[in-house]
Formats: sequence, C-alpha cells, structure tokens
Amino acid sequence: MEPPPVWTRPWPGFLTSKTLGSFGDANCMEQLLVHCANAIDSNDATLAQQILWVLNNIAPPDGDSSQRLTCGFLRALIARAAKTGSCTMLTAMATAQVNLPLNVHKFSVIELASFVDLTPWHRFGFTAANAAILEAIEGFSVVHIIDLSSTHCMQIPTLIDSIANRSEGPPLIKLTVAGATTDVPPLLDLSYEELGSKLVNFARSRNVGMEFRVIPSSSSDGFASLVEQLRAVQQLILANGGGEGEALVINCHMMLHYIPEETLGVTPYCFESSSTSSLRTMFLTAIRSLEPTIVVLVDEDADFTSNNLVCRLRSAFDYLWIPYDTMDTFFPKGSKQKQWYEADLCWKIENLIAQEGVQRVERLEPKSRWIQRMQSANFRGIQFSEETVLEVKSMLDEHAAGWGLKKEEDEGLVLTWKGHNVVFSTAWVPA
Repeated sequence: MEPPPVWTRPWPGFLTSKTLGSFGDANCMEQLLVHCANAIDSNDATLAQQILWVLNNIAPPDGDSSQRLTCGFLRALIARAAKTGSCTMLTAMATAQVNLPLNVHKFSVIELASFVDLTPWHRFGFTAANAAILEAIEGFSVVHIIDLSSTHCMQIPTLIDSIANRSEGPPLIKLTVAGATTDVPPLLDLSYEELGSKLVNFARSRNVGMEFRVIPSSSSDGFASLVEQLRAVQQLILANGGGEGEALVINCHMMLHYIPEETLGVTPYCFESSSTSSLRTMFLTAIRSLEPTIVVLVDEDADFTSNNLVCRLRSAFDYLWIPYDTMDTFFPKGSKQKQWYEADLCWKIENLIAQEGVQRVERLEPKSRWIQRMQSANFRGIQFSEETVLEVKSMLDEHAAGWGLKKEEDEGLVLTWKGHNVVFSTAWVPA
C-alpha cells in the first residue's frame, strides 16, 4: 500500500487553490494557526491535516515576512503533532520536514560580531548597558564583570574600547562567563576558552589588563554553580581585607529568560530559600546578596510563559513578526545571513510550540514583570543619563528608518520597531 500523499492535493470538500488568496493576510494566517493548534491538541487529525495543507500553500518559505513567519509556525505545529504519534499522515509530514531543513549556523567570532551589528536588536542593549556600566565603575581600579549573554561576549570589545579611553586610566578587568550547556542559537564555532584568549589579546592591544574565566554553569538550575563560586570569591576577597577598590558588574543580556520560571513547576533545590520561590526569583536574590555595583538587565519585551498552547502561539506570532519584518529592510532576498537569522528564529518557534516542560527553554517575560522581580529582590532602578539616551539615538540613526526609542517613567529604555516594543534595557543597584 502506498503512503498517503503529502501536500499534493486538498481533501474532498475542503478549500481549493482558488480560495487560498483570501487567506493571505497575517490575521487570517494567525487564525488558521490557532485552529490548527486546537485541532492538534484535541487529536482531531482530519481537521489538522486540512488546515496544515492550506497553510503549506499560502505560507511558502520564500514568501513575504508574514508568510515566512507562518511557515516557521507551520513547521513547529507539524513537529508538535508528530510527537504524539497518533496520526500517520502528520508523522509522514514531519519525516518529510515539509522541504524545510532547519540548519542552525555556527558562527565564527568575526561572523557573529558582524551579524549582531546588522540591526539594533542587540546593539541597543550593548550601547545602553555599556554606557551605564562606564558611569558605575568610575574610580574603581578593578572591575569584575559577570557576563550572562546570549551573544557570547560580543558586547565586551566595545566596552573595552570605552574603558581604554577612561581619563583616569583603565582598570583591570576580570571577566567571568557561564559556560552554558544548552545549545541555544546563536551558536559559536569555538570554545569559550578560545574566545577568552581572543578577548584577552584584544584588551592587551588596547593597553587594558584583563583576566578571563569560565565557570561551567547552566540556566536550567538558575546558574547555581556560578553564584556559588562568586560567593566563594567574594568571601576570599573580604577575608583578605580587599574589595573596596573592586566593582562588581552583573551584565544580563537576553539570558535570564532561559532560567525556569514559576509555570514550569521546577523545585528550586539549588538555593537556600523557600520552596515556593521560582529559580528566577532565587537567582536575583542570590546576586543581590553579592552587593553588586550595578546590574544591567536587557531582554526582549514579550510574554512566552503561558502553559496554554494557543495563548503562547498568539503571543509569539504577535511579537515575532517584528524580526521577520525588519529583515526585509536590510537583507537582500537569498542572503546567507538572512537564512542564518531565520533558522535561529525557526528554532525558537519550534521550541516554543513543539516542546513542553524543561525542554521548552524560550520563556520570555515582559519588562513589567522583570521590574517587579528586581524590586522584590531589593534592587532599585536607576535612570539612564541623557548622555546615554543621546548615544543610543545616535546608534539608531545608523540603521533603517522604523527603529525608535522610548524612555519610560520607570527608568527603562525601550527599543521599538514601527511603534511596537522590541527590547528593553534597565539598570539596577542594591536598594
């Protein structure tokens, strides 16, 4: 018996190609995705197959931004359906990968540095954070930076350049990073030890002394190993009568949302605290106990924490149209970098939609909730200076029209695209 056809013809009584055109706008595609998600979760294989066929015909992988976004969700829904194994047709679709191989690129350092400079998506956070850090470390002879960043220290060279030009002379920089165990895009093609060697050499070329250290630690347990070692180092410094001339900077760039939050129901066994607290709350409480000079928190302003698939799908669709839309303004069609970018986005969408439990690591929280967490952990927000705001605006002027900046009353800065919130940046000190 021949296997059932995949994506070759409509099912009897359902839509034909003549009617597909009316489904071409983003709202209709989102509604189809929602109906498909409901059909998959209710194990209605016939309806799911029909909607998937329609989506496959109206959302080609090389279409406009809304079509490519929908195509990413289509792939994720097929992966989710196949995990149940209840429908041979859906399993066949997943096996065929609907002609969309997901090849997440491993960047060289040069490629990644160029990649993150293409848009303000990361540069916004780099610029705002570095300016706030420079102000906070003024007068310190030693600066210990804990860099929790999804971009593998790509922020640090610019910070080194700024520190090298400090009027009182550069301090010694101690850079500590967590050697993350989760393969979350963007991926790097070299080890952190090799990366550290390159950063130390770069700092030396700018006449800045630098020490680099990797602490094997993971977001899955709230960076417990990192916090434990930081406490040990701090106690050693204090025991030797030091610490007064050393600044402690905690730089969190799009990394903390990988720490499990309340809806996951993970028991926070790794910190000494109430079992009712989440790992995110306990991590913030732990770094507060280190009395940092400044904590900078930068992340994407969206909410992907719902346990309800449809709520999560809607939230992700209403946010992730932004990177797809921005790509069409600066990437030519067929660009390799565009393919790399969209492969990373498809990985995130598939993690959001197809995975559950501890495997679902994409758990963004909005700026308002992070502010509540920081305040509950006894941090006080500090305003970004007018000089910082001007520097961020100058950086945005280097990019396509459509990017904007909001300075909000709660001291944070927000990067916008066509008026929609994209990324927020906040700075904190112990209250």
